[in-house]
Amino acid sequence: MEERGQRRRVSCWWVAGILLLCVAERILAQLRYSVPEEVQVGSPVGNVAKDLGLDISTLTSRRFRIVSGPNHALFQLNQENGALYVGKTMDREELCDGTKVCLINLKVVVENPLEIHYVGVEITDVNDHSPTFPESEQRLEIAENTPPGTRFQIHAARDPDSGTQSVRLYKLSLNDFFNIEVRDSEEDKIPFLVLKKPLDREQKVEHRLVLTALDGGTPSKSGSLNLTITVLDANDNRPVFSKDAYTVSLDENAPIGTLVIKLNATDLDEGSNSEIEYTFGKTQKKKVHDTFELDNFTGDIRVKGNVDFEETELYRLDLQASDKGQPPWTAESRVVIKIKDVNDNKPEIEVTSLSNLIPENSKPGTVISLISVTDRDSGLNGKVICKMSDNVPFDLTPSIEENMYSLVTKGRLDRETVSHYDITITATDCGEPQLSTVKTLSVQVSDVNDNTPVFSQNPFELYLVENNTPGASIFSVSASDNDLNENAAITYHIVRGDGQQDDMTSFLNVNSENGHITALKSFDFETLQTFQFKVVATDSGAPSLSTNVTVNVFILDQNDNAPVILYPLSSNGSAEGVEEIPRNVNAGHLVTKVRAYDADIGYNGWLLFSLQELTDHSLFALDRYTGQIRTLRSFTETDEAEHKLVILVKDNGNVSLSATATVIVKLVEPKEAFAASDVKSAAKVDEDDNVTFYLMITLGSVSVLFLISIVVLIAMQCSKSTDYTSKFLQETNYDGTLCHSIQYRSGDKRYMLVGPRMSIGSTIVPGSHANTLVLPDRRRASEEVRSCLISY
Repeated sequence: MEERGQRRRVSCWWVAGILLLCVAERILAQLRYSVPEEVQVGSPVGNVAKDLGLDISTLTSRRFRIVSGPNHALFQLNQENGALYVGKTMDREELCDGTKVCLINLKVVVENPLEIHYVGVEITDVNDHSPTFPESEQRLEIAENTPPGTRFQIHAARDPDSGTQSVRLYKLSLNDFFNIEVRDSEEDKIPFLVLKKPLDREQKVEHRLVLTALDGGTPSKSGSLNLTITVLDANDNRPVFSKDAYTVSLDENAPIGTLVIKLNATDLDEGSNSEIEYTFGKTQKKKVHDTFELDNFTGDIRVKGNVDFEETELYRLDLQASDKGQPPWTAESRVVIKIKDVNDNKPEIEVTSLSNLIPENSKPGTVISLISVTDRDSGLNGKVICKMSDNVPFDLTPSIEENMYSLVTKGRLDRETVSHYDITITATDCGEPQLSTVKTLSVQVSDVNDNTPVFSQNPFELYLVENNTPGASIFSVSASDNDLNENAAITYHIVRGDGQQDDMTSFLNVNSENGHITALKSFDFETLQTFQFKVVATDSGAPSLSTNVTVNVFILDQNDNAPVILYPLSSNGSAEGVEEIPRNVNAGHLVTKVRAYDADIGYNGWLLFSLQELTDHSLFALDRYTGQIRTLRSFTETDEAEHKLVILVKDNGNVSLSATATVIVKLVEPKEAFAASDVKSAAKVDEDDNVTFYLMITLGSVSVLFLISIVVLIAMQCSKSTDYTSKFLQETNYDGTLCHSIQYRSGDKRYMLVGPRMSIGSTIVPGSHANTLVLPDRRRASEEVRSCLISY
């Protein structure tokens, strides 16, 4: 048990010192251990991590592992402590039959950074097999006149163990006539039975002996062969080969039936004692019988099966020539057949992919795959040149180990430009003719969040009619992202202000998924004409990227305000008034003037006056535009002293709104008129003061709104291109009707609404309900608009 424990002790050394080579961020080293065969599963081999100087705490995160390959399942790596241990029961004779050194090569990989280490584990032999003979009994026929010293080849015992554990000694049972001699060959020990003294058939016809084969193990194991020797009468000449050993060369893949060599043996006897029969030696391997055939009578050796240099480079054929005498004589010879290699194997490409997905932001030099190229041929036939397709941002970097390459990136990757690469790797040998193998490796470029969302335009302009429905969608913004999946999933939100009174964002909401914008309140043009807000589009990448867009909102007017009568206005608030005029006034005398105001603009705020009710149509006339009431003729004695006039004031909206005022005109004598005029003038002054006060309040409010609009529009102009400009014109009081006039300029056109006296060359825009005019971009004093309408 102590010796077996010593055998299981791991031996480890650095091969040729320490080889350091930094290629594409890899460090390679080679270790070598040894372990006996047949050890239990889980038995330790060595601590690879410790011997390589790796940090044990990082083994799991760095994916410390054995790369798949031949016999890689024989061993396992413990990622907790870095130990290499036996993964399955190993039989050296099964793994490395016929080889002196049984070495299992492993590739150990750790990542971040990538390191490839080569570990060799030698499987040492233990004495687990006993010597065995091919048969349990062998019969020999020996002529009685056989001279002493004659040797007879007998079955050799075979032991699958190697070295000292194989057959080391033969022992023959005690007898007076025979002893055993052993000839050492390159592969085994061949026993010969040697005659010590002449045989006498008349004394003893048959001899029974036991041959024992012992190996060199401790304790030694043995096998036995029963020998039965029959003594025959004399045949005193043996066959003789022309050579003791023959050496020939044979091309691999030689056709079946190809003559390899013709043997020649002679026998000086005559008759049947000189007829020679050729046979293979009794210890010949099965592979020889499968590959070659021997003509027993002619001695021709021909190809019988496939001759493959890569399987066997050299064949050793043990041959016998026997005559037909009684007993027959035999002679031994050996034929050594050397197989000449031809270029009949294509290179083989083995790809160990670390990952089929590579991020587009990978740095140049990032390792994608490990490429191993092998060719079973030898010499120039097995020398391989490896290259890859052009026009791809990848390169093959050779390793310190021959025919090992790393596929690395050599340039920047952009998934949005190219998302998939098919890399063609071609391996060509240097044989004649050249053979090559092509393998295609697919590499998928994975997305990273390197693109910000992009809006279709910036800024957006929204023209919104006032009195919109609260909660309804008023606009929609949309952004796109060239990335994929979560990196392209966009959400929207509005940049909120500080919650001040003029912050409109508190009344807006945006659907985070589709960008639909809804207004939580109804906007009033008379209160607010324009404002702006920002919408931010953010993707779902990590880290997320975002961009914003400005939305300029212009409120459009609706006819939602009815005219308001400013004069006449009674003390109880009704639009009624009494006017006294002398009877002796002439035609055209100004009786009074009806004043009215409409908060709307444009046609919606353009007021027209008309007489709805009149007692005498021949006495009074009403100006349609100014609201002035004048006499049409002089009064007569027959005219009534009191006249009632009902004036209708209406705007010019699509659905017009109106108001009425009542004026009572009383005719008085001139003296009464002069007396009343003093009293009335005082009252008139007070009334005019009240009207003026209201007009000033109204004009002041409109002016404040106008100034706010100017400031907002100037700010908007500073944040966008010069192709778009807008400005507000001053309020205009035309003939008693308070109106607004606004125009917008976009490109080479100006849009405005005008009253009854439109500019020369102006045209009404189709579909505008006669509210929009297009004016040429020229300004002359003779074409100024004399109206009180808003223009857009």
